[in-house]
Amino acid sequence: MNKDRFLFSSESVTEGHPDKVCDLIADSILDEALKNDPDSHIACEVCCTTGMVMVMGEFTTEGYIDIPAIARKVIKEIGYTDAAYGFDSATCAVLTAIDEQSSDIAMGVNAAMEARGGEQSPEFSTGAGDQGMMFGYACRETEELMPLPITLAHRLTKTLTDARKSGEIPYLRPDGKAQVTVEYDGGAPVRVDTVVLSTQHDENVDYAALKSDITEKIIKAAVPAELMDENTKIYINPTGKFVIGGPHGDSGVTGRKIIVDTYGGMCPHGGGAFSGKDPTKVDRSACYYARYVCKNLVAAVVADRLQLQVAYAIGKAQPVSLCVDTFGTGKVSDERIMQAIKQLFDFRPYSIIKNLGLKSPIYSRTTNYGHFGKSYLPWEITDKTEDIKSFLGLK
Repeated sequence: MNKDRFLFSSESVTEGHPDKVCDLIADSILDEALKNDPDSHIACEVCCTTGMVMVMGEFTTEGYIDIPAIARKVIKEIGYTDAAYGFDSATCAVLTAIDEQSSDIAMGVNAAMEARGGEQSPEFSTGAGDQGMMFGYACRETEELMPLPITLAHRLTKTLTDARKSGEIPYLRPDGKAQVTVEYDGGAPVRVDTVVLSTQHDENVDYAALKSDITEKIIKAAVPAELMDENTKIYINPTGKFVIGGPHGDSGVTGRKIIVDTYGGMCPHGGGAFSGKDPTKVDRSACYYARYVCKNLVAAVVADRLQLQVAYAIGKAQPVSLCVDTFGTGKVSDERIMQAIKQLFDFRPYSIIKNLGLKSPIYSRTTNYGHFGKSYLPWEITDKTEDIKSFLGLK
């Protein structure tokens, strides 16, 4: 690959995509648990197919959760309200298979290894809920300090959903996805090379009309005109027809859109999914915190592009490793940046949960159109920039 000039693609999906139906049900169940009991330990998995949803997992909570009611409410709000879709909120079956959290796991989460070894401070009261590695990332390509390809892909799918729900394009159905290919030159995005958009629609919709509506009302509304040119390729419903969709067309499962949820493939992924997991699960909370650290560092102009890896052992509060990479864009050395990270940020799960307010029922707001880049989420706040500049001696 020519590192000076290359193409990079990212995709997004709408909330009606079967995997995202499952993610939103799982996060809505998690929110309900946290409303009733902020100390709930939830690991919720969901799968769906034609006429059926199954909710399973391990729950330890003091509150009552009406799982079928939550699932049906989510499905209705997404827009699956017609039996003709092969999946709708009123008639689908909702099956449950719930157990409590394993006592072996709870032993390490409820008292970290360090606390069991004599550490008395509350920061050691919570151990990591699993082993694993997590990644954070930020760059200067967009106002949100996110990569441009995934930002545009999310913008397309959100615009598509808004056009469906508002009735602007009345024949659209809930399922859909978008993919954007961006051309880079010298490490910076310069133009959009390709847009692929597939949207579910009613039967007997004229393809030419659909193509015109999607081009004019979705793509041109979501992608800045200055990034498109006469050589930009646009593919809309490339098969020519997309009537059978949602859980009727493909079964859905939680945690299958981990690249959509994060950075669109622009940085590595540790493999852990987000939705349905309470914040003691570090594959969710530590990813959020790593993004918080990276965004603050890039906002402080420490680097133009920055990636952070953090890794944990189950039951241990302190991470086993941290690794930073600025890809040669750092204003100071990576070693100096690592010193700042260790001095200014606390990666112990108790501190992450407390500092980001992760016991609040915020998770259904994260599910769709990316977990990062939304200004209203606590890990997107850049409140550490002055501390970073002071520590590193930057103006």
